Formats: sequence, structure tokens, C-alpha cells
Amino acid sequence: MITLYGETLWDSPWVLTVFVALREKRLDFEVKALDLSAGEQSTAAFRDASLTARVPCIDHDGFVLSESAAIVEYLEEVFPAPEYPRLLPDTPRDRARARQIMGWLRSDLLPLREARPTSSIFFSPLSAPLTGRALAARDKLVSTAERLVPEGDGPIFGVVTVPDFELTLALQRLIANRDSVPERLLGYATAIWQRPSVQAFVAQDRPRVH
Repeated sequence: MITLYGETLWDSPWVLTVFVALREKRLDFEVKALDLSAGEQSTAAFRDASLTARVPCIDHDGFVLSESAAIVEYLEEVFPAPEYPRLLPDTPRDRARARQIMGWLRSDLLPLREARPTSSIFFSPLSAPLTGRALAARDKLVSTAERLVPEGDGPIFGVVTVPDFELTLALQRLIANRDSVPERLLGYATAIWQRPSVQAFVAQDRPRVH
């Protein structure tokens, strides 16, 4: 049995990663959404079980693990290909590149993430133009994505893997807010965003007012 602990707003990019990873692996799981604004992640029971008191977090038959990248690695090892679809590419160099992309998206582009928060994708788009450091971060995202996405706008490694979902979410920060995105990247991100696993996350019940 797998339980995914998420959050009630359903706008965390890293909850999206784990939700989509579980769906792509075709695993059965239940969801428990914590109200982070009410501090439900800080209860003694959750804190003791999860170690870091953060979401996303999974409970797999009593093994509790948080941090989205660690969860992806765990699912890939416990539910391996070819019996289950891959979450990461199959060669050592491609897997290393995938981890590089995932690490970069978690640690860089902060001005863009602040100017175009994930809430602007799932709730209300923003109209103020990007300026200064946010615009520079936008340019870095686009130029890096153009190097990663193959000609013809297919997935990064030939088959869809977790870095595609995470890069697409980053690009959606621009797309949802009508910022400029090159046509090839728009086609790539639109195709990934329409996958059933992602659309199942998009369709989650969210509060009316954010």
C-alpha cells in the first residue's frame, strides 16, 4: 500500500513530481492532503514518521520517505523496468544528466519562481511583466531548455521521464502567464502537460480562493 502525502492547494511542483511518478509507474496509491497553512505537516506524528516534516512524502508499507528526488529514485528501484515503466533513462550517462536537470530545477531560477509562483499556473495568472533578475532567470530557463529538448520537440531522452515533467512545469510558469516561449518549447511543454498523469494532477480539487 502506498500513501502520498500532498497539500490541500495542490500547487506544489514537487508534489506534482511524485503524483505523476506514481501514475506513470501505474501504481495504486491513496492521497492524504495536509493543510500546510494550518501546520498539519508539523504534527508530532507526521514529523516523527517523515523525518523532515515536508511534503511530498510517501508511506510504502510503513517505510516513510520525503523529498521528491529521493522518492523518484526509490520508486525506480523498488518498481523497476521493464515490469514497470521507467521514471529515469536507462544508461548511466543519461541518468546522471537526468539527475543534473532535476537538481538544477530545484536549486536555480529562484527569481523566476518568485515572480511566477506555481500558484499562478493553477489559480490566477499574473499580468505584470518579468523584469530584472526574473527576466534573466526566464532567459536561462529558455536557453537551457532549448539545449535539452531535441529538434522536433520530443522528450529529452527519447522517452518521457521525470525530468520532462519537471522541465514542463518550469515552462508552464511562463506559458500560463503568457510570457514569451519559443514555439518548439511550447509544443514540447504542451504535449507533456497533456499526458493523463499530469492532467490527473491538474484536475485535483482545489479551493476556490487562493
